Amino acid sequence: MRRAVDRSLALKLAAIVCAMFVFGFALVPLYDAFCSLTGFGGKTGGVASAVELDVKPDASRTVRVELVASLPRGAPWEFAPDETHLDVHPGELYVTHFHAKNLTGRALVAQAVPSIAPGIAARHFRKTECFCFTQQAFEPHESRELKVAFMVAPDLPAEIETLSLAYTFFTAPQ
Repeated sequence: MRRAVDRSLALKLAAIVCAMFVFGFALVPLYDAFCSLTGFGGKTGGVASAVELDVKPDASRTVRVELVASLPRGAPWEFAPDETHLDVHPGELYVTHFHAKNLTGRALVAQAVPSIAPGIAARHFRKTECFCFTQQAFEPHESRELKVAFMVAPDLPAEIETLSLAYTFFTAPQ
């Protein structure tokens, strides 16, 4: 009788451990989906099509978009925006560039990870083209301009007058 109880308890504990293990793997995609839907963590909802951007610009309002570039410590890159900020009208499409350079004598691949602040503004920020959508392959000492095309949606809350578009440029595994 005692062995049956012990075996039952052991099976229940093993099932709990397995469920926790599976849940741990499911957290990453669940968190990404949550962030994309809510804009939490500065994640944008992805690529906006040209049809979605067919909105009337609000010329009576100006929003400052600060452009920020960062690198991890010791990264073998130069990375900076061409402009530190843009004053934009919601509903209008804008294009800007970042400059990146491979500082090494070997080919490298980079991936830019975007972030929007404040987080609530992320769902109102739409990129139609961005170097962050794909990994960037660089030859030794190669430099290039990286394009970003975006629009701030006219329904951005009125209390948000400034937002930041930040990219961290990481070396990707090859």
